Amino acid sequence: MDSRTKIIKRAVQEIQNGMNVNLGIGMPTLLANEIPDEIQVLLQSENGLLGIGPYPVEGSEDPDLINAGKETVTAVIGGSFFDSAESFAMIRGGHIDLAILGGMEVSEQGDLANWMIPGKMIKGMGGAMDLVNGAKRIVVIMEHTNKYNESKIKKNCTLPLTGQKVVHRLITDLAVFDFTSEGMILKEIQEGVTLDEVIEKTEASFTISTHLMNDKNDRQKAPSLV
Repeated sequence: MDSRTKIIKRAVQEIQNGMNVNLGIGMPTLLANEIPDEIQVLLQSENGLLGIGPYPVEGSEDPDLINAGKETVTAVIGGSFFDSAESFAMIRGGHIDLAILGGMEVSEQGDLANWMIPGKMIKGMGGAMDLVNGAKRIVVIMEHTNKYNESKIKKNCTLPLTGQKVVHRLITDLAVFDFTSEGMILKEIQEGVTLDEVIEKTEASFTISTHLMNDKNDRQKAPSLV
């Protein structure tokens, strides 16, 4: 199983029945096709759609029906369309239960950097800054290291921040971390990964949850996901 598939399969477990969910641009949009049929949710896109469905079958795309990442999507029965002002009123008014966003860097304090790399051309800020302050829960998904095998989980973010102390949960291809008043806590280790590997590839300081500490004498066997 490749790293993205690992992340997506774990991240979809965060979506619960009855939620209004915003999926960020990039990898988070892939969750739309992974939500089990028995889970009824409304996916919201800040460009003005509540009720996003799966990606369309090739040949049936509607060029006027797109998500915030300019990808063609479908709409579920009962889906609604509205302007950006209405969409951001939903977000800023606290009506989004969960936002699952991509990340470039996350700090041990729960800071998030995901909107720009200095010197790189970007189309705009997007809606991430509103989402991290308006959604009730923020889950960030990203690969644990960059292409140079450097940790993307930092003591302090080096890229421009999207928000400070806004991340509730971070899911990577190696592990799952929660951010609490006690700091950053390692909650889960992905299948096939050892605790030593997580420690080695994480720049940030973190504590280890009790159920993982019980397995520290057998680090070659990764604990099962919970």
